[in-house]
Amino acid sequence: MALLQGGFSRFGIICRMGERVIPLVDHRTVGLAVPASAAPAPAGTLVDTRGRPLRDLRISVTDRCNFRCSYCMPKDVFNNEYAYLPHSALLSFEEITRLATRFVAHGVHKLRLTGGEPLLRKGLETLIAQLATLRTPDGQPLDITLTTNGSLLARKAQALKSAGLNRVTVSLDGLDDATFRAMNDVDFPVADVLAGIEAARAAGLGQYPDGRPGALKVNMVVKRGTNDDQILPMARHFRATGVTLRFIEYMDVGATNGWRMDEVLPSAEVVKRLQAEFALVPLQASAPGETAERWGYAGADGRHDPLLGEVGFISSVTQAFCGDCNRARLSMDGKLFLCLFAGQGYDLRALMRGGANDAQLDAAMATIWQGRSDRYSELRASLPPDVQQAVRRVEMSYIGG
Repeated sequence: MALLQGGFSRFGIICRMGERVIPLVDHRTVGLAVPASAAPAPAGTLVDTRGRPLRDLRISVTDRCNFRCSYCMPKDVFNNEYAYLPHSALLSFEEITRLATRFVAHGVHKLRLTGGEPLLRKGLETLIAQLATLRTPDGQPLDITLTTNGSLLARKAQALKSAGLNRVTVSLDGLDDATFRAMNDVDFPVADVLAGIEAARAAGLGQYPDGRPGALKVNMVVKRGTNDDQILPMARHFRATGVTLRFIEYMDVGATNGWRMDEVLPSAEVVKRLQAEFALVPLQASAPGETAERWGYAGADGRHDPLLGEVGFISSVTQAFCGDCNRARLSMDGKLFLCLFAGQGYDLRALMRGGANDAQLDAAMATIWQGRSDRYSELRASLPPDVQQAVRRVEMSYIGG
C-alpha cells in the first residue's frame, strides 16, 4: 500500500490495482483555498490555460444513493457505518442558485444535477424551479438536465418536468434482471427503472430545449466479464425508441472501485459488436466539447435514419477527450472541481458563507478556471501502474459522473 500525498479524497490509504481501499481518513472537508484575485467583471466567456471555455456545470446535490454499484459506491465501503455529510454541510438551494447564477455570467449554459442519487435530495423540484429562471448573458434559457439511476423517476418525472427540467439521463447497466440486480447490489429490479424511463418520456423529458429529439439518454457502464453480454440486448431494446443509448468505458474514478484495466472493454470493440448486427454510420458532434462519439443507425439507403436513432460512446480510457473538455463540477458541500479525476476542489462554500459578494465570487471563479490545466485522461496511459494508483482522486459519488 502507498500513502497518498496531498490532494482530495475521502480516504487516506489506497491499495494496489484491483484491491479495495481501506478508509482511514475522511478528507471531504479538506478543500483548496480560493486564490485571491481582482478579475474584471464577467464577460460571458472564460478560457483555461489550454483555451477551453467554461460551458457546462455539473452540480452534485447529495452524497447519498440507494444503489451500491461496485464501480461507484461499493457496499463494502459505503456500508451502514459510513458517515455521510450532515445536512448543514450541504449547499442550500439558495446557495446553489447563487453560485449557478455567477457561473452563468461566466458563460455556462448547461447545468446537470447529479449525486449520489439526486432524486434523494428532498424538494429537488424547488431547486430546479429556481435554476429554470436563470438566463444566459444573451437572454437564452439554460439547458437543465439530471442524471439518475431511475429508481424514483416513475413517481417524480412529471413534477420534475413541471418545475423546469429539460431532460434526464438514466444509468442502466443491463436488461437482464439478474445482472442488473447484481450490479446495483441492492436487488433492485430492472423493470422499475424501465418504468421510470417510460414515465420520463411521457412527461416530455426527451427533447432538447430547441425541440430536437434524442435528449432522453441511457448510460451503460460496460465492464468486461460482468455485463458486456448486455450490449446487444440494450441496443435492440432502445433502437427506434427515441432514447439515445450511450456505452461508457469503465473508468478509474476515485479509489474505492477496485478498477482494473483488464476489465475495460474499449469502445472500439463495442462498436464492432454492434456492427455485427446493425448498420452504423458516424455522426458529427452535436455541440462543442461533447464527450460522446456519436454513431447513427443506418436505413436501407445506408444513411442515418433519425427514426432509428443513434448510440454514443464515452471513451475516457482509450480515447481521451481532455482537449475540448468544458465542464466544471460543484460538490454538494461547495467544492469546485476542474476534472472528474481531480484530487482536490476549491472551497466556494467557505468563501460564500464568509461573506463574499458577487464580485468576489466572480473574480474567484475566473481565477480558478483561467488557471486550469487538467488532462488526466491524456496522461493516464503514460503513467506507470504504481503512479496511477498513488494519485488521489475524488470519488464519483461525491461529484457525479
